[in-house]
Amino acid sequence: MKTQRYSRQMRLPEIGPEGQDKLLKASVLCVGAGGLGSPALLYLAAAGVGRIGIIDFDRVDETNLQRQVLFSTDMVGQPKAQEAAQRIRQLNPDIQVEYYDAELDAERAARLFSLYDIILDGTDNFDTKFLINDAAVKFGKPWIYGAIQGFDGQVSVFNDRGGPCYRCFQPEKPRAAVMNCAEAGVIGAIAGIIGVTQALQAIQLITRHKNFDPLVGKLWTLDARTMQTKKLSLRKVAQCSTCSQTPERIVLEYAPFVCALVTKISASQLKENISCSLIDVREDGEWQQGHIEGATLWPLSKLLAGDIPHISKNAEIVLYCQKGARSLQAARVLQKNGFNHVASLAGGYAGWEL
Repeated sequence: MKTQRYSRQMRLPEIGPEGQDKLLKASVLCVGAGGLGSPALLYLAAAGVGRIGIIDFDRVDETNLQRQVLFSTDMVGQPKAQEAAQRIRQLNPDIQVEYYDAELDAERAARLFSLYDIILDGTDNFDTKFLINDAAVKFGKPWIYGAIQGFDGQVSVFNDRGGPCYRCFQPEKPRAAVMNCAEAGVIGAIAGIIGVTQALQAIQLITRHKNFDPLVGKLWTLDARTMQTKKLSLRKVAQCSTCSQTPERIVLEYAPFVCALVTKISASQLKENISCSLIDVREDGEWQQGHIEGATLWPLSKLLAGDIPHISKNAEIVLYCQKGARSLQAARVLQKNGFNHVASLAGGYAGWEL
């Protein structure tokens, strides 16, 4: 073992040579290499976690660079998983790095989770978080949850040594629409704080020192407006739909996140094709503040609740929201319900108004 690289952390009694040896023998799978995964991966690699896996199906976009610190301008358009793997290999060539340029679905979760000691969540949607949780419980893996929105962030460790799972904390996803970073906005440094905290949790789980406890059964929250933090207790639910079941009874279910496969059209293209069915998926308050003439209001929250518009499934449909993220999610819902020609307005209503 090369000790010079890790000498500063090995001076800590909570790490020491024994803890460093545990780190070098450990493996972590990071689901998502975005705002949370980027800082987490950098610090896991720097700390000497011996084997790191990265799964992400997305491509680097210029808007990512404000917070996804693994990437640089010359990487725009390239696969995130591939570029992330190359970057952390450069940071620490002594560790093993594996990447999967793919979406995490039920089949891949069943195949990959058994190969790693710990799962780190770098995702931004409830469906994937539920899949991570259920697969982690099924295959007996602890996983590190992280979430950010606006100025707020939170971290916890689920399914570790009898602790609660994510469904004990969040039994089902909210029925109302929850905006992601593209819609709500985020300061990159907040993603950094949460992602680095997740990396620290992985180090704590691996080293298992009595004075260095991870957030098992605890939810750590940050309000970056005031820099106030809280640590809330989470309880294990006896009748939890997942962790009260035996592993063989847990069925992994997942609706693929197909936003990358949805056709995007520009405002100029839409203006040339005014015969399509134009649907505004924002909420009523946003609609009242302004909308595209000829559009029909059908909020994403209605679609997520199963309320689907009564139009031909062969109709040519263009969806829009404020900036272009919710309309992609809405397109996924319509595609799942058999609609064949669905597109999303790139840049949303904000781009239309420019």
